[in-house]
Amino acid sequence: MGDLLDAAGVRRWSRLAADALGRTRAEIDALNVFPVPDGDTGTNLHLTVLAAAEAVERLPADADAASIWRALADGALIGARGNSGVILSQILRGLAEVLGGGGRPAEALRHASRLADRAVAHPVEGTILSVLRAAAEACPEDGAPGAVAWAVAEHARAALNETPAQLDVLARSGVVDAGAAGLCVILETLAAVAGEEFPQSYAVPRRTAPGETSGETGACEAGSTPAGGAYEVMFLLDAGEEAVAELRAELDRLGDSLVVVGGDELWNVHVHTDDAGPAIEAAVRAGRPHGIRVTYLRAEVDRRARTTGRGVVAVTLGGGPTALFEQHGVRTVRREAGGPPSLEELIAAIVQAGDEVVVLPGDPSVLAVAEAAARRAREDGVRVAVIPSRASVQGLAALAVHDPLRRFDDDVIAMTSAAGATRFGRLETAGEEAVTSAGICRAGDTLGLIEGDVAVIGADPADVATQVVDRMLSGGGELVTLIIGEPADDRPSGPDDRLPRPDDRVSGPRGGLAGVVREHLRGHRPDVEVVVYEGGQEHYLLLIGVE
Repeated sequence: MGDLLDAAGVRRWSRLAADALGRTRAEIDALNVFPVPDGDTGTNLHLTVLAAAEAVERLPADADAASIWRALADGALIGARGNSGVILSQILRGLAEVLGGGGRPAEALRHASRLADRAVAHPVEGTILSVLRAAAEACPEDGAPGAVAWAVAEHARAALNETPAQLDVLARSGVVDAGAAGLCVILETLAAVAGEEFPQSYAVPRRTAPGETSGETGACEAGSTPAGGAYEVMFLLDAGEEAVAELRAELDRLGDSLVVVGGDELWNVHVHTDDAGPAIEAAVRAGRPHGIRVTYLRAEVDRRARTTGRGVVAVTLGGGPTALFEQHGVRTVRREAGGPPSLEELIAAIVQAGDEVVVLPGDPSVLAVAEAAARRAREDGVRVAVIPSRASVQGLAALAVHDPLRRFDDDVIAMTSAAGATRFGRLETAGEEAVTSAGICRAGDTLGLIEGDVAVIGADPADVATQVVDRMLSGGGELVTLIIGEPADDRPSGPDDRLPRPDDRVSGPRGGLAGVVREHLRGHRPDVEVVVYEGGQEHYLLLIGVE
């Protein structure tokens, strides 16, 4: 393509390509069905080429062709977005390595095709990779710049039309590959720079009926086998080639849609995975990751599965409290003792719970994760409020006043007020000798905690329980909720299936730990109502709430 790709030509091409993708972005997004139907291929390609064009524009006016090509490739590498954008950055790198040194276009396209194929862990036919390969193979070795550009773009468009016959998901959806459609737009801008006219310049194929494979169809994101990774993880990485080779193997085990591009100790890594944490940890072991982006990919799937109306999501510890919430229509996310739940699992629960969702964290360690999950869910159009509940009993108190027929804001205010008005305590067994805020405890002692601080230490769980309840009621209270843990070996007889409310009178056990507390309050605080639930939690003898 001769002078077409000199310094001035590359400047014009980069800007024209960015502008053309900006105009066709939405049409390409609408065709995105592979590897996940997240509808962002056109946007990713546009942002990638825009980053490349801006890198070129930052160079001085007298920069030579080699410098401009290098800036174009580096800008695309650093600014690449999504699977298709990362692949495109490698294509531009291949062109730059040949054309920046004065090589011929046919050689450059073949080199770019080889680099792109090697960057993708599991290449698939019917994607941007196969369309680029067809264009490279058809590129004339010699000829006028406009004629060469026309031939490349024309063969790319023909190869694009064949992608539904190569990839079943495209044929079933009535589209061609979206990444390849974007590549066709980019290649056609070359002909435009050369002054050539295209009958369908920058035309993006549209969807047809499923199963059709005509050139009227459009495309999807390319490069690897369709799979179910819930998160797209992308990052830049400073590392050597040997470390990157090991990272590539590890990420291939952790996920799919793996693309690794770059060189000279700067790499752009893209992978889809169900758990973003291990992928990022692998990057840290390989070198210095930066610019880390984690994107939830299943928003479209979750949107279809979402329940309309208002929902409640509670984070729970132990099977018993989980069952209590689920009996009342709450979507639960379980966590392990001492830590928050998976961010991915909590986001999915919120997105699927409804159009308006209230989240009950149930523990101080969960609050930050709940807020992060809420922010992510809001990006998907869900209206979310996190009630700062710090214990299961506060969550139950909030749920007791929950009314899905109220205005969302009013419901959130009522639930927040109910949770905040509930003091919480618990009984647990000391595992070892330790210094606490109430003195020294020994292994096997019963600890009575009020709002997270040890208040009572004793050998008799019943005595500790009554002392804790008395202290919690010293500031007033009308309702005591007791949730019995598995170690207490205590079962309520005939439990009421309603949530505790001030006017509820629920019969409970006469014996056992909860029975002792109930009898104590009957004699000393007959004005207080008591509600008992079987919790079955493994770590706490008794959970206590005072409203």
